[in-house]
Amino acid sequence: MKRIGILASHNGSGFETIQKACEEKILDGQVVLVISNNSDANVLKKAENKNIPNFIINAKKFPDENLDEKITNLMLEFKVDFIFLSGFMKKLEKNLICAYENKIINSHPALLPKFGGKGMYGSNVHKAVIENKETESGCTIHFVNENYDEGEYILQKKLDISNNETAQSLEDKIKSLESKAIVEALQKVIK
Repeated sequence: MKRIGILASHNGSGFETIQKACEEKILDGQVVLVISNNSDANVLKKAENKNIPNFIINAKKFPDENLDEKITNLMLEFKVDFIFLSGFMKKLEKNLICAYENKIINSHPALLPKFGGKGMYGSNVHKAVIENKETESGCTIHFVNENYDEGEYILQKKLDISNNETAQSLEDKIKSLESKAIVEALQKVIK
């Protein structure tokens, strides 16, 4: 059974998806740690409710410490095998990336390489897709490297965009698609 660490900044819907798949034995894994950079993140309460150790690591709480090193050390201490970014809004630094090369996974709500990079997250992505008059969108599950959204793809799932699509309706469809894609990608990776 693989040990999974989660990095999340807000609600942690990816965390919930993974946790449920582990509980239902769809994934041979266990979420053992949740870390957030946001002290008000809902994901912390969700982890607490599941008795999963959770921590807040940010510059406000640890003003004079290397946050990358702190996160890396916690992941190692909890013997994490894979890390999933569930809407984590901070760029990862080299300690963590080096310690977990090809073991950090992110879900991006578009078909990379389009609509990726700095500032391309959440509703920003869906608005850009609609404004660009794309005919399809989807999600990309990929490994994380030192550059935003440039790691090797694990899988992509596509959907057609209707003529009357809005950024909100597209976001809702992509969230549903992402849940399936996250589990499928982790099944491929976690062996």
